[in-house]
Formats: sequence, structure tokens, C-alpha cells
Amino acid sequence: MTFEEFVSARLGTLVRYATVVTWDPHLAEDITQNVLVRAQARWARISRMDAPELYVKRMVVNEFLSWRRRRAAQSIPLATDTLAGHLPEAPDPSVQRDERDAMLRLVATLPPRQRAVIALRFYEDMAVDQIAEVLGCRTVTVRTHLMRALAALQNALPAPLVTTGEKP
Repeated sequence: MTFEEFVSARLGTLVRYATVVTWDPHLAEDITQNVLVRAQARWARISRMDAPELYVKRMVVNEFLSWRRRRAAQSIPLATDTLAGHLPEAPDPSVQRDERDAMLRLVATLPPRQRAVIALRFYEDMAVDQIAEVLGCRTVTVRTHLMRALAALQNALPAPLVTTGEKP
């Protein structure tokens, strides 16, 4: 079997095997490519073996272990305190999602008319008279629903979510 025949027949199997070994499909492709480059240079000897595929798979494992050793030698772990001194303070992006989720849950607890007024006012960005027209009621009624809904939301918000503008 020539090297080209071996690669065309077994490339998919080798990449899948490397993916299982590395748990990273991109790294698996890189390692498989490196192994095949080295195997091509030695193919005359490898092809005479009883199980050339087994030998190439062992090369994949050895290349992965070697890559990990090289990477470990290149990485320098730093303590969090050391990094904090060099990196700017970054807000936690999940906080905004958590606050939004909490607000949506609170809005869901409102009575249907108040929920509709909140949605039309803040999601659709409608004016009070437009909301009154959509709901088929007076503008005073819309203002009352809006005022009660906002008061209920403000009272229901946990302390960290309420922003008063004052600094502690």
C-alpha cells in the first residue's frame, strides 16, 4: 500500500481518533497533519510493519503528549493577584443577563393590563396616548396602569438591582 492510498483510506479514522485523544477537533487536525508529514518520510519502513495504522495511531498519541509538554513548558501560570494588577477591571457580562432575567420574571407577575402597558411603553416605545388607543381606554387609565406597574416592580426588585443614583 502506498502512502497516498493509506492516507485516502484512513485519514478520516485518524482524525476521529486524534479528536478522541485530544478532545479538540482543531488540535486533532493539526496533530494528524504533523504525524502524516513525519510518517510520509518513513513510509517505506512503516508500510512493511504488520499494522501500519496502529503505528500511526501511536504516533498520534506521542505527538499529542509531546505537544502538551511543549505547551506546558511555554505557559507561565500567574496568580490572580498578579494579573489583577496588570489588567483593567472588566464588568461581569452575566450580571446584565441576570438582571434582565430577573426583571422579565417580575414583569410576568404583573396583572395582564399592567404587563401590556409596560410592554407597549418600554418595548414598543409608544407614547401614553398611543397606548390608550391600542388598548381602547383613556390616557388616564394608561398612566394609572403604568404608575402601579412601575411601583410594583420597584417594590419587588431586590436591593442590588435598584439603582437610586446614590453611592453607598
